[in-house]
Amino acid sequence: MVDFLASYGLFLAKALTVVGAIILVIVAVAAVSSRNKKDSKEGYLSIHSMNETLEDMEHALKEVVLDREVYKQQLKAEEKQEKEEAKARKKALKKGKAQPESEPERKRVFVLDFDGDIKASELEPLREEITAVLTMATENDEVVIRLESPGGMVHSYGLASSQLERIKRHGVPLTVCVDKVAASGGYMMACLADKIVAAPFSILGSIGVVAQLPNFHRLLKKHDIDYEVLTAGEYKRTLTVMGENTEKGRQKFIEELEDTHNLFKEFVGEFRPQVDLDKVATGEVWFGRRALDVNLIDEISTSDEYLTQACEDADVYTVRYEYKKTLQDRISDLSIKTTDTLFTKWAGRILNSHLLAK
Repeated sequence: MVDFLASYGLFLAKALTVVGAIILVIVAVAAVSSRNKKDSKEGYLSIHSMNETLEDMEHALKEVVLDREVYKQQLKAEEKQEKEEAKARKKALKKGKAQPESEPERKRVFVLDFDGDIKASELEPLREEITAVLTMATENDEVVIRLESPGGMVHSYGLASSQLERIKRHGVPLTVCVDKVAASGGYMMACLADKIVAAPFSILGSIGVVAQLPNFHRLLKKHDIDYEVLTAGEYKRTLTVMGENTEKGRQKFIEELEDTHNLFKEFVGEFRPQVDLDKVATGEVWFGRRALDVNLIDEISTSDEYLTQACEDADVYTVRYEYKKTLQDRISDLSIKTTDTLFTKWAGRILNSHLLAK
C-alpha cells in the first residue's frame, strides 16, 4: 500500500508539473496570437477522391505481394488503358461532348461526416458542406452522411435536421450510414434519409424527450437563504434550480415535454411512414439487427462496405469544411493530447504495479 501511495504521489507531482507548464505556454501563446487573430470562423473545403485512395492502397499492397514482373505488367496495362481513355475524352471534347458515347455518365457520391455532441457542434461545418455540394449535385448523384450522435438539445438537432432536409428539397438522393449510434436527436436527423444503413450492433431509436435538473431550495431554506424568481408571464419559468417548484409549474413543464415528444413523433412519421410509432416512440433503443425488424433502418451494413461498393460504379468524394487553426489552437490540441497520454500512461503503470504487489 505504501508503494502504491508513493507511486501515485510521484505520478501526481509529475502530472501537475507538466500540466502547469502547458498552461503557461498556452497563456503566453494566447497573449501573442490575440494581437493578430483572424476570424475563427474562416475555413476552407477539403475534398478527396475515395476511388483514388482505394487505388493507392491496392497498388501499395500489390507492389509487396505480387511478383515484381507481374506487378510491372499490370501497371503497364493500367497505364495504357488510362491513356486510351484520356485520348477518347479529349476527342469527345473536340466534338463538343462531355464524354465519349461509349462511356456512360458516372454517378457522383458526396460523403459528409457528422459527429454530434449534446449541442450538435458539428452543425456549422455541416451546413457549409451541404451548401457546397448542392451547387452541383443532381438527382443522378447521391449524398451520404456518416452520422454518429446520441442526441442532445432539441433546437440544435432540429436545425441540423433542417440542413439535411435541404438535400431532399433539391431532389438529391440522401443516405445515412450509422456505424455506432444515432439516437434521439441523432435519429431525428437519420429519419430524413431515403435510405438508412446501419451496422449490426449500432444503436438507434430513443424517440423520446428527457429533461432533468437539480433543485437546491431545501438546502437554501435550511441555511436561511432566500432566492427569488421574478417573472412577467405565468409560465415564464415553470421549474427552477434554486427556487421552490410548484405542482402547477411541474405539470406545465410535463405538458411541454409531451408536446415536444409529439412533434418528434410527427416528424419521424412524416419521413418514415412505414414505422409503427406506437411501438417505437417509447424512448427505447434498438441494435441494428433489431432496428431492421421494426423498420427504423433499411439495410444492415457498415459505412466502409457501403462506400467501397459505391466506388465500383461511382466517383466517391469526401467533403470536409475545415476551419483554419491558429497557433493557439494547435498548441491547445497538442496540450490536451499530451496530458491525456500522460495520465493514461501513468495510470496504467500505477494499476499494474498495484496488481503485481498483490
